[in-house]
Amino acid sequence: MKISKQARRDAKELFRSCTVNELLDENRVRQAVQQVIQRKPRGYVGILSHFQRLVKLDVARRTARVESAVALPELLQANVRANLNRLYGAGLNISFSERPSLIGGMRVQVGSDVYDGSVEARLAGLTEGL
Repeated sequence: MKISKQARRDAKELFRSCTVNELLDENRVRQAVQQVIQRKPRGYVGILSHFQRLVKLDVARRTARVESAVALPELLQANVRANLNRLYGAGLNISFSERPSLIGGMRVQVGSDVYDGSVEARLAGLTEGL
């Protein structure tokens, strides 16, 4: 479905109205969606579709996934949290998980940004280089 320019503008304005201190407020999002559904303005399906896309992108941008070959000690987890909050700001949801296939090192994904310092990635780079 093609979304009109006006629907995109309306969705962006709706998204901006749901943010508080540059963080998305969940209650405001619910209220905004309910109001749009009740009022049913022209092109409301397109507005809601684009609004949903903007919300998904914001949630992904505010979600960090840290993978390591073994469980990280609390001190290292705290250090990683502090550095990610310094880079991306407060309000970041950080999850830690183990992935033995990394062999060693760590892989951090925040939205579309990926920082891969794993042995697996280095071996893959060597393999491609040969």
